[in-house]
Amino acid sequence: MINYYSPQDMSVWSGRVDDENDYYSYRWHQWVEPIDLNSEDNEPFTGKLGFGILGFESDQGIELNKGRFGAAAGPEAIRKELAKLPCQFSQEVKIYDCGNVSSKFTTLDASQKELGRAVEEILNLGLFPLVLGGGHETAYGHYQGLSNYLDDKDDKKLGIINFDAHFDLRPYEKGKGTSGTMFRQIADYTKEKGTDYGYYVLGIQRHSNTLSLFETAEELGAKYVLAKDIINGDFFHIVHQLDRYIAKQDHLYVTICMDCFTSSFAPGVSAPQPLGLDPEKVILFLKHIFTSNKPISFDICEVSPRFDHDSVTANLASILVYTVVTASAQFILGEDNDKFIHTSKPSRID
Repeated sequence: MINYYSPQDMSVWSGRVDDENDYYSYRWHQWVEPIDLNSEDNEPFTGKLGFGILGFESDQGIELNKGRFGAAAGPEAIRKELAKLPCQFSQEVKIYDCGNVSSKFTTLDASQKELGRAVEEILNLGLFPLVLGGGHETAYGHYQGLSNYLDDKDDKKLGIINFDAHFDLRPYEKGKGTSGTMFRQIADYTKEKGTDYGYYVLGIQRHSNTLSLFETAEELGAKYVLAKDIINGDFFHIVHQLDRYIAKQDHLYVTICMDCFTSSFAPGVSAPQPLGLDPEKVILFLKHIFTSNKPISFDICEVSPRFDHDSVTANLASILVYTVVTASAQFILGEDNDKFIHTSKPSRID
């Protein structure tokens, strides 16, 4: 039994209906089905590609980190934007809403453990977890679930790819993490378990990290790419270095903190970035990462609706989730025809 968990109220999955029977006219709200992770009647998914959406309603980590709280409402805001999206994939792709874990009535550490149990259950059901934060403290619970799931597997080397302006490697007291400590907590967690620690972060801002954090990254063997090098640098060189990291991993956990983006694209976050990344470049990276067929889970964190004018940040988050789903369908199911994934180049008009 997963504690601090509740199935999703499916009324959030609503929107325009162009046709009730023609799948090519469907939007996500017409396609997503509910799952209660605490039900004893659940059976493993036997289809070709299934996703399980899970919310983590927490911003305790942000408050403890002295940030702008509000991300606990992020999962619902992202779901509302996802509901509007068209089903640009075949009916072989199934999407389930697996409900939410909340930290409202417990400690952050306890809720992270339950989040891990929920993620592990989604994987045991044969689904690909799509976790909607919540603060980026989501990562520690999420990683625990992935690690526990891989414990009895032969290929258990799990690498992290993080898009973030911050390292999130700050020191902490045991059991008292924040939204700025998760990847250091994960390093300690892997050390205790005797498993490998692999951490690659893209979008680091020098003005957002102390010299001590850069030193910690070096000590832990973390790989990183500065935001300015993504904005102004050689994209193919960065991809080459990323590929070398990916080749060493059996599986990948991909996570995005929305504060990696320029604030004009993502104003509704805890720590806005005036000189952050362009979403188009991150989408290119995401598509490339998913062609490796190594990602086993994905999350997106720190959408804070109370700072999000016109739901701009939640809308961007939904497009990133959409990219993960369609890129997976394209690679795993070969859906590269014009009905589902439009790949042909438009004619140039001079």
